[in-house]
Amino acid sequence: MKNSKVSDCQMVDIRRYSDTRGYLSVVESGIDIPFDIKRIYYLYMVPEVARGAHAHKELQQLLIATSGSVDVIMDDGCEKKTFHLDKPWKGLLIPSGLWRDLEHFSGNAVLMCLASDGYNEHDYIRDY
Repeated sequence: MKNSKVSDCQMVDIRRYSDTRGYLSVVESGIDIPFDIKRIYYLYMVPEVARGAHAHKELQQLLIATSGSVDVIMDDGCEKKTFHLDKPWKGLLIPSGLWRDLEHFSGNAVLMCLASDGYNEHDYIRDY
């Protein structure tokens, strides 16, 4: 497991193109993010509860609020930082080894995650 720091998290601009028909956003492995995308999932219709509450030993992620907004609280054990995601052309790149909590989902929030690997319960750290 990598010893990542909160400062290793970064907001990334997602390429977007527009014309009279609207916007198109693009994320490509190796170009926009430093890992191959092995899994995509998204959270929506989240009631007023917190999600997350875990870290990953190896998994890297890019989180994008494709609709609405959500707060992502990153924690490396020494520092905490809140990232407010509310634009579908901005994403939060999360390296492995960092604790995350997801809070304050707006009513119309859709949070998409692009992950570097498939689901693996053994990769999760669930005890802070």
